[in-house]
Amino acid sequence: MPKPYPREFRDDVVRVARSREPGVTVEQIAKDFGVHPMTLFTWLRQVDVDDGARPGVGRTESAELGEARRRIRLLEQENEVLRRAASYLSQANLPKRHNRLVSELAGDQIPVAVTCRVLKLARQPYYRWLANPITPAELARAYRANALFDAHRDDPEFGYRFLVDEAADAGQAMCRRTAWRICADNGWWSAFGKKTRGKAGKVGPPVHDDLVGRDFTATAPNQLWLTDITEHRTGEGKVYCCAIKDVFSNRIVGYSIDSRMKSTLAVAALHNAVARRGVVAGCVVHSDRGSQLRSRKFVRALNGHDMVGSMGRVGAAGDNAAMESFFSLLQKNVLDRRTWATRDDLRIAIVTWIERTYHRRRRQEALGRLTPIEYETTMTAPATKAA
Repeated sequence: MPKPYPREFRDDVVRVARSREPGVTVEQIAKDFGVHPMTLFTWLRQVDVDDGARPGVGRTESAELGEARRRIRLLEQENEVLRRAASYLSQANLPKRHNRLVSELAGDQIPVAVTCRVLKLARQPYYRWLANPITPAELARAYRANALFDAHRDDPEFGYRFLVDEAADAGQAMCRRTAWRICADNGWWSAFGKKTRGKAGKVGPPVHDDLVGRDFTATAPNQLWLTDITEHRTGEGKVYCCAIKDVFSNRIVGYSIDSRMKSTLAVAALHNAVARRGVVAGCVVHSDRGSQLRSRKFVRALNGHDMVGSMGRVGAAGDNAAMESFFSLLQKNVLDRRTWATRDDLRIAIVTWIERTYHRRRRQEALGRLTPIEYETTMTAPATKAA
């Protein structure tokens, strides 16, 4: 494809053609300047369009249209980067590998410069990773994992302490801590030495990040809710109670009581809270990592109400201390007061204490010596009062 003529040259040829003497044809001028006649006619028509003598899109309008299209294409690319990044980074159970995300977007015709600018990443580390996507540390870990897997496959009853020795004999020496981490990540336990997970066993991965950070404060209702599940024995068996507390007024906005601790218990408590509070979109619901609160049903219920999930760490009661304090009060004021013969007796006692005593009679220092109901009534505008 021939290179375009310089703009100045084109303008000079057009000036000569428009000011030509009588009897001089456009073809002759085109021949004198070494331009094809059709090219010169095209230039003349474009000049007439720019001057308004002929209908059409002028060069200025064409440039503006091209610039607008370029900006639209750039905005579409930036939106696609943000959409893909939000979907990628929301997977709390997976490691955050930004370079792989940049590579996937580049494969979809989104420039690396655009992706790095939107995500505020440097391009040089990405290109270094692209030249060598597997680091020496990852390669060494893979070799060690292969050696441990081979040893575990040959002797399934060996624990990681024995697997370390077998891997060292195979040429992959490592410390016991490294072997334990690799075996734990892949579930390579001794066939008879690994206990089944009980109540104190390993908790599954979180489905949400910790958005609270032990800051149990809110400036309005339905900004931050806390939830947890407690249990207590009766003569008929255990009773499980899932409660949801609004941090703004410490009010228990929803609860559910059942004889079985299933995911439906937490889902029912959430639905009850939403039914009593109305519009709760954007509210953060913070909890621990209990299996009921990590279940697909509970996460689906959160998404259905446009709520945001949050989870603390494993074995860190302080991450949900405000909810633990409520259950401590419930334990001392109701659960441990006497022996409960039936589940219905304990259920009535819990509901009565929450609605009558805790909400309407028990004054709290954090609320200015007001009860939760009085505090919400005083601090909330009539248009936004809770049901």
